[in-house]
Amino acid sequence: MTALRDIAWAKLNLTLEVLGRRADGFHELRSLVAFAGVGDTVELEPQGTIELRIEGPFAAALSSGDGVNLITKAAEAAKAQMPGLTLGRFRLVKTLPIAAGIGGGSADAAAALRLIARASAHASPETIAAELAPQLGSDVAVCLGSEAALITGRGEIVSRVQGFPPCGVVLANPGLPLATADVYGALEAPPVPATLEPAPPPDFAGDFEKLIAYASPRGNDLEAAATELVPEIGTVLSALSGLDGARLSRLSGSGPTCFAVFATPREALRAATVLAQSEPDWWIAASTLGTPESRAT
Repeated sequence: MTALRDIAWAKLNLTLEVLGRRADGFHELRSLVAFAGVGDTVELEPQGTIELRIEGPFAAALSSGDGVNLITKAAEAAKAQMPGLTLGRFRLVKTLPIAAGIGGGSADAAAALRLIARASAHASPETIAAELAPQLGSDVAVCLGSEAALITGRGEIVSRVQGFPPCGVVLANPGLPLATADVYGALEAPPVPATLEPAPPPDFAGDFEKLIAYASPRGNDLEAAATELVPEIGTVLSALSGLDGARLSRLSGSGPTCFAVFATPREALRAATVLAQSEPDWWIAASTLGTPESRAT
């Protein structure tokens, strides 16, 4: 049977507010998330037992870990929940750096769930994933739709954002992994307040300036802790903010990947070319930030 294919899009936290440490050990978050048009490729050959082959520029780094991959974990969890699903052999082309703050593992798992749903005509990704987020990680829920959203709770509560304006983005990673748990451990956040004001998702009405006005004052509350662990993050942010046309420069998630937002993809491509000439050892990508339709162009 012909292999099915999907893209695990890179997730960027345009804002990340840590509202406090919860009693269950997780942190209460509020984050504006969007997806870039770069990602890993995931394929499923729907037959036989669950297997996974990993290729690509970051395959070796992924294979040298603890041996557990979220694609396999997602497939096994889905099989246990719905025994009639069609599974099979997966192939992951790993082009996103690992432990990078851009949701690579969660996006891979979400892509695997979408492929399982396509192979199993009677199931939907939402149905398959409904019970799996606690097992697979909080980011899987937002990566499943791969659309701009405001995420709350520990990240598993997803409220879609309306009118997100397509724009340009440059991603840069200094080539140093950074574990999310280490960053949160260094944060030393206080307990969650007894009451939290609800935050409705923004509607940008397709206006790039409204996006910048919303994101600029909010920042990433993990940035200081992450930079203390990996000082090179400060160098990356400084280089991004100095690029011509950069309107917003941030750390994504727990890092160390950083990004800069531009009004247009053309500006982002120009800036990425300049940055790559001065920092040839960094992982750098230029792309479109926005809707699935805009990312495909």
